[in-house]
Amino acid sequence: MSRIHRETHNLHNAGWLRAAVLGANDGLISTAGLVVGMAAAGTELKTLLLTAAAGLTAGAFSMAAGEYVSVSSQADVEKADRATEERELAERPEFELQELTAIYQQRGLSPELAAQVARELTAKDALGAHLRDELGITGHNEARPLQAALASAAAFVVGALLPILIVLLYRGPGLTTALIGATLAMLAVLGAVAARLGGAPMLPGAARVLFWGALAMGASALIGKLFGAGPIG
Repeated sequence: MSRIHRETHNLHNAGWLRAAVLGANDGLISTAGLVVGMAAAGTELKTLLLTAAAGLTAGAFSMAAGEYVSVSSQADVEKADRATEERELAERPEFELQELTAIYQQRGLSPELAAQVARELTAKDALGAHLRDELGITGHNEARPLQAALASAAAFVVGALLPILIVLLYRGPGLTTALIGATLAMLAVLGAVAARLGGAPMLPGAARVLFWGALAMGASALIGKLFGAGPIG
């Protein structure tokens, strides 16, 4: 008895993975950037914690709102396209069948086979065939605003917690240096994990996040030193 070979793909993770990675990176970089800039300026501990908490709260709500609005717009477009296809299938079924046949021909099928495939798929699920093969809308990439918003906000909070914990627990000299080092290390881990979950090479994923993170940390520290009284710790 033959076994059905099932391949593992990562496309179904794309929606929530994108929102989660973006949220975690943003939470880590933006909150750490705030704290690094303030620490380099010589700000006292209580103000650092207040700044970090405010950044976490505002950032999490901002990420959730931004993701929800953005993905809702995508969902609205998909809904409108679905309604258009439903109307055209009801009003011009023969034209829609020809359109589907032409799509399969462009993908390499012979005219006879393309027509047969189009007829059989139309008989089974005409709307689903057009949404998938004409518009590229599938269950894997369908817009889910609430899921994206929650994933983004939760990931932002997780990312923002690291600089807050460092400020709370670190008692040695050079708080700014410790914040930058820990942030960059965590960014490298996040970049590598995101690449791994997406099926991509881990090193390039970590390297690109490290580059932008280092740029952000360096700019924050420089601004803090230029306009502040000097680093604390």
